[in-house]
Amino acid sequence: MNEQLIKSDGIEICSESFGEQVNPAILLIMGAQSSLVWWEQEFCQRLAETGRFVIRYDNRDVGRSTTYEPGQPDYTFEDMADDAIRVLDAYKIEQAHIVGMSMGGMLTQLIALRHPDRVLTVTLLATSNFASDLPPMEKKVMDYFSNMGAIDWSNEQSVVDFVVGRSRILVGSKHPFNEKKVYQLAKEEWKRSNNMASMNNHAMLSGGESYLARTGEINVPTLVIHGTEDSIIPYEHGINLANAIPRAVLLTLEGAGHELHYDDWDLIIDSISKHTSILN
Repeated sequence: MNEQLIKSDGIEICSESFGEQVNPAILLIMGAQSSLVWWEQEFCQRLAETGRFVIRYDNRDVGRSTTYEPGQPDYTFEDMADDAIRVLDAYKIEQAHIVGMSMGGMLTQLIALRHPDRVLTVTLLATSNFASDLPPMEKKVMDYFSNMGAIDWSNEQSVVDFVVGRSRILVGSKHPFNEKKVYQLAKEEWKRSNNMASMNNHAMLSGGESYLARTGEINVPTLVIHGTEDSIIPYEHGINLANAIPRAVLLTLEGAGHELHYDDWDLIIDSISKHTSILN
């Protein structure tokens, strides 16, 4: 693993790479309120071992990338999509396979439409184009996030407990919740964060609506991966997304929630490896 702190257009983006740069590149984009640590190191290494050059990075307002004052994000979803291109430029990569989860999947759709010449394939995990007729997140999730105002964001234990609790309510019934592993990841999140409170800026962002209305124009091979028990972005969103994008393939994770669970890694890594091989 190699870290690179990218400085471009007045912002900093922290990235890490795995594998040999001569291999086809896969850019991993994580979801809201989550840094690159949630693309776990072992996951990235195993994906790289399939013959890929894998890059994970911190979005703005998480991890070691540029943060903004809580409540004052001076950027849009379009800016975040363009950050992905900044990462590719820093690694001198002309084209890449883009893999995005949750909000990262939404950004992946924007990238495919804003920068189609830079995208080889897309893989969309637990995400949506957020069409108006799709079901909302479950009440238990809304209730959990409604208590965020009571969290002391300057207190490590308070924040770690919140992150662990968030992960706990998002798991599906198929796999056990590995509290020890999630606790370790939450501690790592805290340790390398510039400002944990800033991650809440992701909930305030705007932009991207005009692109999400055009997902049918995405013209690269697309793999949609979605769990049947996703409580934030229900499974119907994945079905709709696969139907909206021409020739998209839907991989259903039975009993999985809004998660990248270790027990699903073999299937997910194999599917991404095969999907990113179709142009070879």
